[in-house]
Amino acid sequence: MSSTIREAGLGGGASKVTPLPARTAANTPVPPDHAIARNPGMRLDLGFMESVRSVNRSALEHRVASLTKRRSIKADNQAAWLLRAVACMDLTTLNSNDTEERVRRLCAKAINPFRRDIVEGLGITGETIRPAAVCVYHPFVATAVDAVRGTGIRVAAVSTAFPHGLAPLSTRLQEIEASVRDGADEIDVVIPRGLVFGAKWQELYNEIVSMRAACGEAHLKVILGTGDLATLRNVMLASMVAMMAGADFIKTSTGKESVNATLPVGLAMVRAIRAYFEETGYLIGFKPAGGISTAKVSLDWLVLMKEELGRPWLEPELFRFGASSLLTDIERQLEHHLTGHYSANHRHAMA
Repeated sequence: MSSTIREAGLGGGASKVTPLPARTAANTPVPPDHAIARNPGMRLDLGFMESVRSVNRSALEHRVASLTKRRSIKADNQAAWLLRAVACMDLTTLNSNDTEERVRRLCAKAINPFRRDIVEGLGITGETIRPAAVCVYHPFVATAVDAVRGTGIRVAAVSTAFPHGLAPLSTRLQEIEASVRDGADEIDVVIPRGLVFGAKWQELYNEIVSMRAACGEAHLKVILGTGDLATLRNVMLASMVAMMAGADFIKTSTGKESVNATLPVGLAMVRAIRAYFEETGYLIGFKPAGGISTAKVSLDWLVLMKEELGRPWLEPELFRFGASSLLTDIERQLEHHLTGHYSANHRHAMA
């Protein structure tokens, strides 16, 4: 697998940006019914872990700069891409002052994400453009499940002693199982960063395998906490361990770190996803989270996914934003597209 990683620009040498092979069907939309074959995982390849010496940060930064400068999206195209960003959003509330009523209001916003005049001006219906999921703490899973019932919006629960992951494994697994019983469709788990710093790859792999088993049919998103991992090599290796252990998605951050989702780190993770696909044939989702609060930044992430992985990763089955305030800015940008004017944030109510 190490040669595949190096071809993807993650080894110590110069970056080589290669297109996805034909078998990805990059121009074919992913079926809307979550019909992608789940990643069963694979045996942990410790030889691969030892072979990766470095990650070419300058090459990744150069690629990101190139994408964000030359892939400008304007006018009607921009409106369409912003609607795509909403469809790939996990609308999130993870605050110490969350209440059942706050979660209900968040769910109401997810069901009707835009003001009526914007919906009518764009010629869309509320049912066609909605966030893919709402993301909440475990105590509010049942509330969210009840609030979005029948809408197609999924419920994601953060779990495993979020945001630090510092609890006994048995406690973390019980939390997953409790959220699944309450109806969560997706579980966002967080890894203990100390296992990465100690290069305890087998222990990390075993923990994630256990988490995947506890999820059952619920999809598993593994949060790496990239802002805490210090090096891109750690980010890439943790990404590979998570996928080998059966993750359905890999996710940058909890949103609670001092540094959250950045495009160069995202690119390292995306190329790990590509390498894993080339090795196994399984498609893994990606979720950047934390600090994504403007429409412009969301477009940069969408361009990155389209250019690096192809059309399937513009669908919510394979790409999500973790966001709380992003929807407000997107709604303001869509209003500007229609009227030529920006309104105050308070005209676009959130939870």
